[in-house]
Amino acid sequence: MENKEKLGTENIGKLLASLAIPAVVAQIVNLLYNIVDRIYIGHIPGIGAAALTGVGLFTPILMMINAFAMFAGSGGAPKVSIFFGAKENEKAEKVIGNCFSFSLIVAVILTIVFYVFAPQLLTMFGASAATLPYALSYARIYILGSIFVLIVLGMNPFITTQGFAKISMMTTVIGAVINIVLDPIFIFVFNLSVRGAALATVLSQAVCLLFLPLLYYFKYIDAKLHIINERYEEIVENYLKIIDDGRINDDKPTETLEEAQRYR
Repeated sequence: MENKEKLGTENIGKLLASLAIPAVVAQIVNLLYNIVDRIYIGHIPGIGAAALTGVGLFTPILMMINAFAMFAGSGGAPKVSIFFGAKENEKAEKVIGNCFSFSLIVAVILTIVFYVFAPQLLTMFGASAATLPYALSYARIYILGSIFVLIVLGMNPFITTQGFAKISMMTTVIGAVINIVLDPIFIFVFNLSVRGAALATVLSQAVCLLFLPLLYYFKYIDAKLHIINERYEEIVENYLKIIDDGRINDDKPTETLEEAQRYR
């Protein structure tokens, strides 16, 4: 709540920096997923070159998944920001709920379509008999976990919109670090080859999905308790002032002590 107030009162320069810098960092870190995957895949003995080429052919499908993820986030977040600015919180929450539901529906549809037609799409993008098996191994595992990508990328803008840009950034950073750690373990230790890289990426996104509500929840609760405490103190102060004045204004009802207790 405190962050929402800053959105309307903070200096424009400071506000822009506090929102833009974490967003830029998150985008840069997000690139590490594919970069790290390709670094490790390129070092797989014997098949590195062919596997790296195959994974590269998955990029158009990856971009389409990311585009649909941002469709809900980039489209809904500005509307939510407008509603919050107008103090219409219920409308803002409804937009967030609708966008979340939309992301889930799109995730299911894209998972089915891309999983079924992955061989045809990869062949259309230039996969050969030598590279298609590697491209398909990576693609199908990633596609099965695309629901995590769609929800994380789709809902992150709503967190940023409410002033919690650092929380949005942290989910991306956490996922990238986990991906860096899991890639060599799955690829070389468990000998999963290309499938290990895809599995590491999917699991790291799944962890992001778990951290996203947790980080936001505790931040929100902390802000909520701060506002409740301020409100309680204000009510008690007004009540004591009325007692000191020795009068109660019947024409303008004020909160009773019982109402004040409910804010605790």
